[in-house]
Amino acid sequence: MRNFTVLILLFVGTLVFSQKFSKEEKELILAGDIKTALPIYQTDQEDQHKVLLNQSEEISPKAKNLPILIERMRLALAATGGGVGIAAPQVGINRRVVLVQRFDKPNAPVEYFINPKITWWSELLNKGPEGDLSIETFRGDFYRSYSIRLEYFDLENKKHDEMVEGFTAVIFQHEIDHLFGVLISDKLEKERNESYKTLQFYKKSSSTTR
Repeated sequence: MRNFTVLILLFVGTLVFSQKFSKEEKELILAGDIKTALPIYQTDQEDQHKVLLNQSEEISPKAKNLPILIERMRLALAATGGGVGIAAPQVGINRRVVLVQRFDKPNAPVEYFINPKITWWSELLNKGPEGDLSIETFRGDFYRSYSIRLEYFDLENKKHDEMVEGFTAVIFQHEIDHLFGVLISDKLEKERNESYKTLQFYKKSSSTTR
C-alpha cells in the first residue's frame, strides 16, 4: 500500500509539473522585449518545422508566464496584417493555447483559448480556402465541419463550453490541428484519399476516424 501511495504521489507530481512551463519555454517566452511579438515559426526551417510537427501538452491556466505568451502571440498575429488565428506551436511553444478571431461576435475580437478541445463535429461540412502563417506560399481548399462544440479554459481557470459555427468554427479547427502537429499540407494529402457528396454543404460519403 505504501509503495502504491508513493507511485500515485509521483504521478500527480509529474502531472502538475508538466502543466508548468519548462525552463526552455520560459526563456523563449521572455526572450527580448516582452512587449513585442514573438517570431512565427516556418516549415522551411528544419528545426522550426520539427516543433510544428510535435504534439502540444496542456498548460495550467494559472502558469506564471501564460499571460505574456498570450499577449506576444496576439502581437504576432496582428503583425501578419491579415491572419485570423495562431497556435502556440507557431511561436515555438508546444502548449495547448490558441488565439482566434471571433467573426461570430460583434466587431470580430481576437480571443485566447487555453487547453481547447473539440467535443463534437457536425456531419455537415463546408469547403473553403485556407492559408497558414507557418507555410508562406501554401494555400488550398479544405473541408471542415460547419459547426463544432468547444471546451476551453480562461486565465481564471474557468471552464467554458460553447457551440461555434461558420468561418469561426473553421479557424478553431485549423488552429487546434496545430496542437496535434497537423499542418494543412498534411490535411490536403489526407483529403485526396477521401470522397464527399454534395448536400446543403458537404458530407463525407463514408465515416472515418478523426
